[in-house]
Amino acid sequence: MPAPSLAIIQSDVPAWQRMLSDLVTDPQELLELLGLDHDDNPFSSAAATQFPFKLPRWFLSRIKPGDWNDPILRQLWPASQEEAEVAGYGFDPLQESQFNPVSGLLHKYSSRVLLTASPHCAVHCRYCFRRHFDYAANAPSREHWRAVFDYIANEPRVGEVILSGGDPLALPNRQLDWLIEQIEAIPHVNTLRIHTRMTTVLPQRIDEALCARLKTTRLSVVLVSHCNHAQELSPESKSAFQQLRNSGVTLLNQSVILTNVNDNVEILADLSRKLFEQGVLPYYLHLPDAVAGTAHFDVELPLAQSLVAELQTRLPGYLVPRLVREEAGEYSKTRYA
Repeated sequence: MPAPSLAIIQSDVPAWQRMLSDLVTDPQELLELLGLDHDDNPFSSAAATQFPFKLPRWFLSRIKPGDWNDPILRQLWPASQEEAEVAGYGFDPLQESQFNPVSGLLHKYSSRVLLTASPHCAVHCRYCFRRHFDYAANAPSREHWRAVFDYIANEPRVGEVILSGGDPLALPNRQLDWLIEQIEAIPHVNTLRIHTRMTTVLPQRIDEALCARLKTTRLSVVLVSHCNHAQELSPESKSAFQQLRNSGVTLLNQSVILTNVNDNVEILADLSRKLFEQGVLPYYLHLPDAVAGTAHFDVELPLAQSLVAELQTRLPGYLVPRLVREEAGEYSKTRYA
């Protein structure tokens, strides 16, 4: 029997997986695609080696060509500022290694645990607080996941499991379905939360099979999208959110407040309104974590507080995100507004 042709093999692969495998990974190629001059904003080879550059080609359509000030580009460009060594910025500012009792699981807060379901993301955000995380030690095989689920089963206070990573929706549906099955089998777990960038950077990931699985689970499902600027939203993201809502999923968004990206009341208000138009409620506005290589994104607390106070005068309360910071060893996030 002849071997199946490449075309047949590819036809069995979901479109989103083919798109996920077709990434821009060379900063020089991005310069050429966007018509940008490297001399105006040199990229850091060291930073791009430590935390590789990656960007789905589809998401390129959301970036304005020729504009170094584009808010999406600023989040993704491996700039030379990442090489700066700044006091107080480290590899593990949240001390997550201290809350990692089992490979693949973080248990920082009593009633919920986080699983590093996938070590991969569709896009590498340069402000990422896990850019130095030891994914090699936290990517269990299916056999070793058993220890994770045994740990949760023996922690009756845990009512919520968070799928994070990386990005959990980088997993194929079959693997994601298996993880959900294991969580469903633990009686005291009643909520599944998924944190993802896929709804905006590759919304084609929200397919019928995923939505059907989320619709039939006994768990209450919350999906938290990570979107920092209204320019990231698109007709495709609106369709993805609609499919998730139709599957009974509660939709929230969390943003990180970033210098020269969204540290402006007009931009934040526009983001909240556009999210709501797509059926998503603003949830958290995070102050950046003190991660090595990200100091140039930092926003001082007083400025962030003043922006949220101004948002409260412009928007209804349900569209004003809570300003928070995560601090190592605390029993919850610290709220400032």
